[in-house]
Amino acid sequence: MRRAQDAGLGLMAPESFEAIAGRGAVGVVEGQALVVGNARLMDDWALDVTPLAADLARLTGAGQTPMYAAVNGRLEALIAVADPIKAGSREAIATLQRLGLDVVMLTGDTERTAQAIAREAGIPRVVAGVLPEGKVAEIQRLQAAGQVVAMVGDGINDAPALAQADIGMAIGTGTDIAADAGDVVLMRGDLRSAAQAIALSRRTMRTMQQNLFWAFIYNVIGIPVAAGALYPAFGLLLSPILASAAMAMSSVSVVTNSLRLGRARLA
Repeated sequence: MRRAQDAGLGLMAPESFEAIAGRGAVGVVEGQALVVGNARLMDDWALDVTPLAADLARLTGAGQTPMYAAVNGRLEALIAVADPIKAGSREAIATLQRLGLDVVMLTGDTERTAQAIAREAGIPRVVAGVLPEGKVAEIQRLQAAGQVVAMVGDGINDAPALAQADIGMAIGTGTDIAADAGDVVLMRGDLRSAAQAIALSRRTMRTMQQNLFWAFIYNVIGIPVAAGALYPAFGLLLSPILASAAMAMSSVSVVTNSLRLGRARLA
C-alpha cells in the first residue's frame, strides 16, 4: 500500500476478499479475480508456476520469500518479500544455546529460504514449509518425546502453536491473536527478550528454592530447641526473645534474597 501511494496509484476496495491461512489471499477487484500467495495456493487454483522456476531459485537462495500473483487465472508476477534478520537475533539464538536449549525454526517459508535465514541467524535445525497445523504437529511430536517446548511467535499463523506449547511467548509488537494465545507477552520486538525471560525465570526458581531452604532451616533448628529437645542433655532452652529474632531474621533473609533479582544480570 505504501508503494502504491508513493507511486500515486489509487487504492481500490475489493468486492470480495478471503485470507487463506498458510497460503495467501484471494479476492475480486473491479471484476477481476486476484490470487496472491505461495505455490500451494497456486496449485489449489491449478496455476503452473514452473515458468518462474529460475527466478524462484534465485530469490529463495537469497533468503527471500516468494509470492505469486495471478489475475483471472493467469500467472502474472512473482513477488519477493525480504524479512531481514532483526538486530540482535543471532545474539539471542547464541544465548539460548548457551542456556542449554535446542533451537528449532518453524516456518511456512520454502526450504531454501528457511535454510538461508537459519544460516544467517545461527539456527541449526529447520522445519520448513509447514502450515499452522504443521507447527502444532511438530510441537506435539517434541512433547511426546518428553521435551518441554517454548514457542516464540508474533503472527496469526503462530497462534495455534503458541497455544499448544508448554510456554507460549508472544512478541508484543505482533498480532493481537498471537498475544492472546501466548502465556507470556514480550514487550519488545527483540528476540533477546525471550532469552532474558528464560534466564530470569531460572533465576527466579533458584531464588525460590533458596528462600524455601532458609525458611525451613530456621524452623527445623528453632522448633525442636524451643520444644526443649536440648534441655535434657545440655539444659538449653530457647528464649522467646531469641525465637522472635530468629523468625524476624528468617523473613529478612527471604526478602533480601528476593530483592537480589532486581540486580540480576540477565543473559
